[in-house]
Amino acid sequence: MCLGYPAKVVEILEDGKKAIVDYLGLKKTINVSLIKGVAVGDYLLIHSGVAIEKIDEKEAEEIEKLFGEVRNANL
Repeated sequence: MCLGYPAKVVEILEDGKKAIVDYLGLKKTINVSLIKGVAVGDYLLIHSGVAIEKIDEKEAEEIEKLFGEVRNANL
């Protein structure tokens, strides 16, 4: 099973293959070489430090909401 998390691009690094993203206030450098046309402000689905898909803001919010429900569940 592949589980990715949504993050917002805040900076594209010089080589264009890496970017800094924000996920819940945490900044992380990720590889974006699999996705064409990544720009600051885009939302990406991240898995193991690699962007695997570009998503829209609404989808990112829905995924984060689901993650929040799982975190708060009494499992």
